Amino acid sequence: MLLIMNPSGSSSGTEPTPVNGTAGNVPGSFNSKILIPNVAILLSALVGLAGNGVVLWLLGFRMRRNSFSVYILNLAAADFLFLCCHAIDSTLVLVKFSHPAVVFLPCFTTVMMVPYIAGLSMLSAISTQRCLSVLCPVWYRCRRPKHTSTVMCALLWVQALLFGILNRYYCGFLDKKYESPQCLASNFCVAACLMFLFVMLSASSGALLGRVLCGAGKMKLTRLYVTILLTVLVFLLCGMPFGIHWFLLIWIQIDFSAISYGLYLTSVVLSSVNSCANPIIYFFVGSFRQQLKKQTLKLLLQRALQDTPEGEGGGSSLPQGTLEVSVSKGEP
Repeated sequence: MLLIMNPSGSSSGTEPTPVNGTAGNVPGSFNSKILIPNVAILLSALVGLAGNGVVLWLLGFRMRRNSFSVYILNLAAADFLFLCCHAIDSTLVLVKFSHPAVVFLPCFTTVMMVPYIAGLSMLSAISTQRCLSVLCPVWYRCRRPKHTSTVMCALLWVQALLFGILNRYYCGFLDKKYESPQCLASNFCVAACLMFLFVMLSASSGALLGRVLCGAGKMKLTRLYVTILLTVLVFLLCGMPFGIHWFLLIWIQIDFSAISYGLYLTSVVLSSVNSCANPIIYFFVGSFRQQLKKQTLKLLLQRALQDTPEGEGGGSSLPQGTLEVSVSKGEP
C-alpha cells in the first residue's frame, strides 16, 4: 500500500490509504516502497543529529562566536530540530508496520515546517551577508551594526514560528480545512516566502561565486567561501525539492500515483540528507589538505570558517583574527 500525502505536510501525518488497488497494511508485512525510504531517513537522521550536535556544542560552548558562526550555530540548531522530526516521524512509520493501531501526530507537520523555513532563512542570510562583505567591504566593516547577526537570527526564528502557527491555525490541526480560502492564503504566503528566499540565496551565491572565479578584482578562495558554497550547493540539490513539493505543488491538483508519491518520498529522503550533510561539509573543508594526526573536531571546524587564503598566515596555521573564531574557554 501507499500513504496519501496531505497537501501541507509529511506523508506519515495521515492515515494509510490504499492506492491503485494495493492491499491494506498487514502487521509485520514488508513494503519496500515505504519501509526502505524511512529506514534511509532514520539512518541519515541519526548521523545528522550526532554531527549537528557536535557543531552546536563547539560553537555554543567551546568557540567564540562572530557574525558568520552565529548563523552556522542557528543553522545547526534548525537542522537538528528538523532531523528530530524526521527521526520521530520515520520511527512511527516503522512501528506502524507491526502495530497498525499507532496514531500519527499531525503536529509534526507544523513542527517540521518551522526548522525547514528557519534553516533556509539562515542559509540565505549567510550567503547574503558574505556577499555584502565582499561587494561592500567598507560599509560591512565600519557601518554594519555590531549585533546584526544575532538580531537577524532571532527575527528569522520568529518568522518561521509565525508561519508554522498561522498555517496550522488556518488549515486546521488535522489538515481538514486545507481547501478553505484562509488556508490557501496562508500556504500562498509560505510559498511566496520560500520563493523569495530561494531567489535571494541563488542570487547572492551566484554573485559570490562570480567574484571568486572571475572579474578584475576577484577574491582569493578561502575555506569560508568553500564552506558556504558547498552548503548552498547541497541545499539546492537536496533541500530545495522538499520545499517545492511541500509548499508550491499544493496549487496544482496532483493525482498521487506511485510515480508522484515516489518523487515525494525521494524529496523527503534528500531533505534529511541535506541536514545531515552540513556538519560533514564543515569537517571535510577543515580537514582538506591537512594531516589528520593531532587534529580535533574543534580545530577542523575552526579551519572550515577560516577567512584567510591558505598562502597567508603559514598555510595550515590559523592566523590571528580569523573570523574571530579563536578558542575562548571563558566565553560561550
